[in-house]
Amino acid sequence: MNLPLFGKTIVVTRAAGQSSQFSYSLQNYGAKVIEMPTIEIVPPSSWDQLDHAIASLSEFDWLILTSTNAVDYFFERLASQLKDLRGLAAIKIAVVGEKTAQRLRQRGLQPDFIPPEYIADAMVVNFPESVDGKKILFPRVETGGRDVLVRAFSDRGAIITEVAAYQSTCPRIPDAKSIAVIQEQAANLVTFASSKTVKHFCELLQQTIGDHWVESLKTVKFASIGPQTSKTCRALLGRVEIEAEEFTLDGLIKAIVAQSSLL
Repeated sequence: MNLPLFGKTIVVTRAAGQSSQFSYSLQNYGAKVIEMPTIEIVPPSSWDQLDHAIASLSEFDWLILTSTNAVDYFFERLASQLKDLRGLAAIKIAVVGEKTAQRLRQRGLQPDFIPPEYIADAMVVNFPESVDGKKILFPRVETGGRDVLVRAFSDRGAIITEVAAYQSTCPRIPDAKSIAVIQEQAANLVTFASSKTVKHFCELLQQTIGDHWVESLKTVKFASIGPQTSKTCRALLGRVEIEAEEFTLDGLIKAIVAQSSLL
């Protein structure tokens, strides 16, 4: 059996409870995986915006969901407001990424549009119809998300309503095991699936190791899920060695395996 990652220690940074399948896949290639939660997904500071949008669902032409978190929090809140899927009967749904599409299907709905590339920018470029005058509902992370969709759709004449569906926060208590692996320079690779995981990774290291935290990263390599995350890596960490060509977790695994000789 080919185990290109045998003997390698990989630190996986992602939301708590959302890393397992990715970690299992790396383990199947022989890696020792240490999960480091760098994100906690929690409800928004207020449900008011989302509740108002749910009460006015019939006014919207499109619903855009760019993450599994957006799917989960939107539909859970929909149910809590005693609404059901019939309220979405006249609304088209666009999603970013196959994972988001799968989560939507688990809710009993098929997406009307999935852009060919798994990034938000591709949503705008490949949108299947003119959005001029269309009303779009966009449930999203409360803070820290990119504004490319909102700006681009607004520039094309859409009336887009952004609502906070969830928050993506930095864990208050760092994971001691993963911090120790980093501090002891025992990791070969750290993986990042979003810009926010990079930012929180740096915050957690500074919080626990101190001002000289960068010195503990001299020997470790960094792997990124795509261009935006790589940009953040370079800004905060100075470099990134591996970037996925397909901007998904599966694509990140493929890139790591293909470039395992770097580790």
